[in-house]
This record gives sequence, C-alpha cells and structure tokens, in this order.
Amino acid sequence: MNELPEYINGYPNICGSESLIEKNIEERDDTPQYLPESSIDFPGVRAAAAIALHMHQPLIPAGGEDIHSAEIISNLQYMMEHQDIGDNHNAPVFLWCYKRMGEFIPQLMNEGKQPRVMLEYSGTLLHGLRKMGADDVIDSLKTITRDPRYRQAVEWLGMPWGHPVAPSTPVQDYRLHVRAWQHHFAAIFGLDALRRVKGFSPSEMALPNHPDVAYEFVRTLKDCGYQWVLVQEHTVERVEDGQHLHQPHIPHRLVCTNSKGETASIIAIVKTQGSDTKLVAQMQPWYEAQGLSHQTLGGKSIPPLVTQISDGENGGVMMNEFPPKYMEVVREASGTQTPLMNVSEYLEYLGSLGLSEDDFPTLQPIQQYRIWERMRPGEGPKKLAKVLEGLKKEDDRFNVEGGSWTNDRSWVEGYQDVLHPMEKASVLFNERVIQAGVPTDHPAYRQALFHLMCCETSCFRYWGQGIWTEYGKELCRRAEEIIERNF
Repeated sequence: MNELPEYINGYPNICGSESLIEKNIEERDDTPQYLPESSIDFPGVRAAAAIALHMHQPLIPAGGEDIHSAEIISNLQYMMEHQDIGDNHNAPVFLWCYKRMGEFIPQLMNEGKQPRVMLEYSGTLLHGLRKMGADDVIDSLKTITRDPRYRQAVEWLGMPWGHPVAPSTPVQDYRLHVRAWQHHFAAIFGLDALRRVKGFSPSEMALPNHPDVAYEFVRTLKDCGYQWVLVQEHTVERVEDGQHLHQPHIPHRLVCTNSKGETASIIAIVKTQGSDTKLVAQMQPWYEAQGLSHQTLGGKSIPPLVTQISDGENGGVMMNEFPPKYMEVVREASGTQTPLMNVSEYLEYLGSLGLSEDDFPTLQPIQQYRIWERMRPGEGPKKLAKVLEGLKKEDDRFNVEGGSWTNDRSWVEGYQDVLHPMEKASVLFNERVIQAGVPTDHPAYRQALFHLMCCETSCFRYWGQGIWTEYGKELCRRAEEIIERNF
C-alpha cells in the first residue's frame, strides 16, 4: 500500500490524502488488532490497569527576536535554547521523556515481561521534534510502534493535531484537527500503524456538554473511524438520572443527542479521579486494580479496568519517579491476575466473549439531564437556546462550556483577547477555503490549515495572559494573512 510523505513543501503532511486515510481505516474491518498478538492469559485475569501518557508541546513564533517575523518553532526548542529562563533547564529531561518508552518497552520485553502503555502525542509536538532535529526520538517511537516484537505493548491514541479544546473550538475546525493528526501519524509511522489506532484522547480531557457540540464531537470521531474515547468521570453523568457513575471501571456508551433529535454514540472508557500526575507516576491504577474483582456486564463476568492518563513529561514525579516505578510494577504485574493492559486489547477480549457496545451502560455529558428534563430532542436549536438561558438564570454554576480535568476551569471566560482572533481566523478559513471548495492538497490550503491549527492550541488560553496570548494572536494574524493572500 502507498505510504505518505512526512513533509510536503516544508509543511507536515496534514491534509490532501483523505480518501486514502479513510480507505485504510475501513480496511481494518474491525478485526482484532491486539488480541491475536497478546501474551496475557485473559481467562485468569481478575482485574487490570491501563495507563496513558499525554505528550504535547505547542508551536510558537519564537525563532527570532521579532515576534511578527520569527520562525515558528517548538516551545521545547525554545526551552532548549534558553535554559537559563525559569524552568527551561528541564528541557533535556522533557526530550528524554518523549523518547524513553522506546527504551523501556524493549528492555522489559527482552526480560520476558508484559509491559503496556498507551501513548498520545500531539501533532505540534511531533512536528516540533522533527524540526529541532530530534530524529532519535521519532526513531525510538517507531521501533515500539512498528516492530512486531514490541507493538503488542504499545497502543497509540488519536487526538486533535493542534491540541485544541473540543467545547470551544468550531466543530468544523475540530474535525480538521482530527483528520490532520491521522495524516501526520500515518506519514511518520505508516498506514498499518494507523489502522491500529482505535481510541481517542481529547485534549485537556475536555468533553463538550452543549448538546449540539457534543453530538458533532462524537460524530466526528465515528466518521474518522474511532471506536472508543477516553472521558474524565467528572465530565459525564448517567443518562437515566443524571447521577454519578456506579461502575466507572467498566466500559460505557457515550450517547450524545442534539437539538434536532439526531443521536451519535461511541464506547467511552472512564478515567477516574483528577489530573494529578502522581496517579500515573506512582502507578496508582495497578494498586487500585489489586483490590477489585470481576463485575457482571451483559450477563458475562468480566475483569474491571482501572484507567488513568497524565502528562508524560510534566512535573518532578513524571520526570523522576515514573521510570523506576513503571519498571517495578511491570515486573511485578506480568503474568499475574492483575496485569497491565491496553484499552483496545481489553475491548477486543470483551468482544471475544460476545459483548458489544449495546451491552454497555449509557452515559452522557454532564448537565444534559437537566436540559432534557425541559425539552425533547427534536424541538430544535431555538428551544435549546431558551432552555439554556433559563437554566443559567436559575443557577449561575450551570454552563455548557464543557467539562475538563478540573471542574473550576472555563475555556471561554477570560480568554477573549485570544478567542476573538481565533474565531476571526476560523470564519475566514471556513468562508474562503472550505466553503469555496479549495482542494485539500492545494499547497496554500495546507499552509493556511497549519497556521489555523497552531493558533487553536489550548496553551494560548491555558496561560491566559502575557507572551502566550501574544503568541496566539500572532499565529492568528499569520493564518488570516495567508488566507487573504491566497484565496
């Protein structure tokens, strides 16, 4: 099968091969990708644990003195070149963190152990690593992704290319991010590796809870071939009563219905507790799994799966404590009744028992129970707007800005300085490029899309002020300029 070039005219391969990507994923035919290679004795498993490492660095206009003309480089490259500023001295360790699973997995496999890890790398990080010459990092990841000896241990998770937050990113742009990541990943690791990517990890664990946005979010994932999505337990509720989940360690079905009455659903794996990196650094999910036993699902007795995700490089615990703890736990867990396991491997096992998505309990984004108490799906966007307005008047804590790692962060309030330029660039791209039907393999399309996705990175909102806001605004300006000049 044809492989994709990693770069086209100096830009990462983020668009232009949509039909090839779709065909490649369709050829997967939902056949098990992990179970046939797995060395785990599933019938003997009482409970299991899964960990995912989230890796990201934004791209910033900092490759020069003048922000308006500076080259766009990785924030990691900037840190490496300015280690005397703040915490930038951590840059070399960060770089090793992006590479180290490519060292740990072969070592543990060669010991006869059963390591497992899920990896999620943003497109901006992958491009930034390549641009700064960190080819050894990419090569290390290629080894554990493509080599049949190691790939059973590693599951890649899809994500939106530029690390945007789903609740407040225009739905048409979010879809572009999702497709762009698939392009870029396939161009680096191969189309065969892309076929193995079945799960999706939303940036900042941000799940839209506005019914129309949530529906588009799930529809995008399904249209792009994803089979399951990782959700944070505090961002979802039970469909039947709006309460917290009763069995967070078994798979659920995320059901999202919009104001027009259309419904989309996808398997949801629940990440429990908060975002503390200590949970993964100290391998807490495995210790929690040791206290669990089989649960009943669809008439079958199944092992629960404790799932956690955290930054893979950020903070002293991940930089220093994770490596020895991961090695220790893998060695202790391998071959036991409580092994480490990756999610798709787990779901494929449940499928072999005859279980499917229809057997899983349903959940929905938080606050939606209150919405559907006051209107019926199908009554339309105008009725939905009135219902939302009424709920906000009654309860100032009610919002449909989505849920995230924490309940106290809004991705909209206080960020107008950068949100307005983002919205302007998005509207311009939609009008001049998408609606105009510009071919996705047009060089200027790729250039404009690259800048649009860079400016929608969550970091420019997360920090909320100072130079990060200026970075975001400058990237928006460049996106607009490219669109205006070419279309």
